Amino acid sequence: MGERPRMSKPVRVEHVTKRFGRVTAVDDASFETLPGEMFFLLGPSGCGKTTLLRAVAGLADIDAGEVFIGERRVTAVPAHRRNAAMVFQNYALWPHMTVLENVTFGLSLRGVGRRDRRAAGMKALDIVQMDALAARKPNQLSGGQQQRVALARALAVEPDCLLLDEPLSNLDAKLRLEMRSELRRIHRETALTMLYVTHDQKEALSLADRVALMRDGRIIQTGPPREMYLRPASRFAAAFLGEATFLRGRFQGTENGRALVETVAGPLKAREPAERLPEGAACDVVVRPEAVELVPAKTIKPTNGLRAEVRDVSFLGELEQVTVAVAGHGDVKSVGVPDAARTWAAGDAVWLSFAPEAAGVFPADETE
Repeated sequence: MGERPRMSKPVRVEHVTKRFGRVTAVDDASFETLPGEMFFLLGPSGCGKTTLLRAVAGLADIDAGEVFIGERRVTAVPAHRRNAAMVFQNYALWPHMTVLENVTFGLSLRGVGRRDRRAAGMKALDIVQMDALAARKPNQLSGGQQQRVALARALAVEPDCLLLDEPLSNLDAKLRLEMRSELRRIHRETALTMLYVTHDQKEALSLADRVALMRDGRIIQTGPPREMYLRPASRFAAAFLGEATFLRGRFQGTENGRALVETVAGPLKAREPAERLPEGAACDVVVRPEAVELVPAKTIKPTNGLRAEVRDVSFLGELEQVTVAVAGHGDVKSVGVPDAARTWAAGDAVWLSFAPEAAGVFPADETE
């Protein structure tokens, strides 16, 4: 394996706004990565994440704000002088060039000599484990191999940061999983700052050091994946970052650090809401399927439980998903490890319960 590249630099975005006519694609967005961090911009289609990435790359002019790579202000610096390499969704490989020629193309534009170009190109191909295929053409490669070549081309120029625009979206499910592992390895070996755009929650949760969640052009929450998943700051974040159940109720205040919520199926406790809610306000208790436990209805009612009826059971091998119906709330999902001593069937009466600290409380979305 070749030597690690020099320490990469952080990316800092300060109050960036980008408009297309009357549409504000990015609205006063700010974030800062750490050197060598894999930082994700996550959100639904049209939320502004790719536009923000292109602003960092210098491929999109901004209407307001500043962009820094390291301590260098690059807001007005052309893209080819920012030393930020971009990996595109469609790979953008030259079909008439060999793998090695594609990888060294950027170096030739920089005036690097032939011998040094070849050495840098083979070093980059070694990192992505494609050095044995250096003489092939792109049409002789699989989708996953083409993606590795695109990564090698970006690595070859030894950028200060690596920008990735949904790089795995064109791969099938099996290849995506394989490339996630490869990206983790490459990130570990190169210590590069990586700014990565995706709409795939699992991709972000499994790869990122930190995630910035975007909605309507704004960054609404930033943090480590585990914190974002377990402690979402908003109803939108809870819904977007994985599967969640929303139990509608009325906020009744707090007691001993717990939120009290009255629902049509009974009272519930949850974590204190992050934002102030007046008593009597409509709210949603949000809980993840893996936090929901089911016990037979003939047992004593759990402390934080509601009566339910099993509607469907899906055996998924290592996991079992049980869907139950709760009066006034519709379906609630529970996911857990299959238990040979207990099997559920449609029509079974159960209690569903969850620990108060596993559930959040947010103002209700009255548009639903």
